Amino acid sequence: MNIILTILFWVLVAAFFTTIRQVNQYQRGVKFMFGRFHKLVDPGWRIVVPVIQSMTKVDIRTKAVDVPDQEAITKDNVSCRINAVIYYRVTDASKAVLEVENFWHAVSQLAQTTMRNVVGQLALDELLSQRDQASTRIKEIIEKDAISWGLEILNVELKDIQLPEDMKRTIAKQAEAERERRAVIINSEGEVAAAENLKRAAEILASSSGALHLRTLNSINDISSDQSNTVVFAVPLEVLRAFENWAKK
Repeated sequence: MNIILTILFWVLVAAFFTTIRQVNQYQRGVKFMFGRFHKLVDPGWRIVVPVIQSMTKVDIRTKAVDVPDQEAITKDNVSCRINAVIYYRVTDASKAVLEVENFWHAVSQLAQTTMRNVVGQLALDELLSQRDQASTRIKEIIEKDAISWGLEILNVELKDIQLPEDMKRTIAKQAEAERERRAVIINSEGEVAAAENLKRAAEILASSSGALHLRTLNSINDISSDQSNTVVFAVPLEVLRAFENWAKK
């Protein structure tokens, strides 16, 4: 009799421990009874009666999905390869289990098609210069389906945009031409400013009596300090005209 009671005791103990399920702090349990959704289970030790009940545990931590490289064509018919990373978390564990199969796989597949569609609506220059706006648009489109799956899309980041080699060379030439154009504009603006200053200086010298002679003497003084054997002497036209008038007399 004692042996039977001992065996029965240990059978009950084993049966009890087989009904215990541990739900960690970063998880939520989706409990079913007779195959139907019963309730959500909070963290802790929970009893799940075999055969009658079952439970699926869902991780609610933030996850990062690395979307593989996608071949896409921009609005201006430029082929490129793009990849991205999506950050999301489960906000409703019951929907994540009941509304979609393998929600992590569904998010990745949805992101791939959305990325190709969004890139097809943008020109290459817009895609390269407005990467944040493209990421925001992808996030908004994915959120529409993700909400019904009990997911929250936290962020979408375009990691890399790969272009064909010939397109890279074309963009490099375009950037070089743009730098040359800016250099020419800056140089011409400097010449205009210098010409305006020279014009003002000439007007001042012409309107002031003796100013031109003083400028000539100053130039001669500068030349005299040079150790070169060649001396250039600048004679104002007024001096030559004075000699011409003297000769006529």
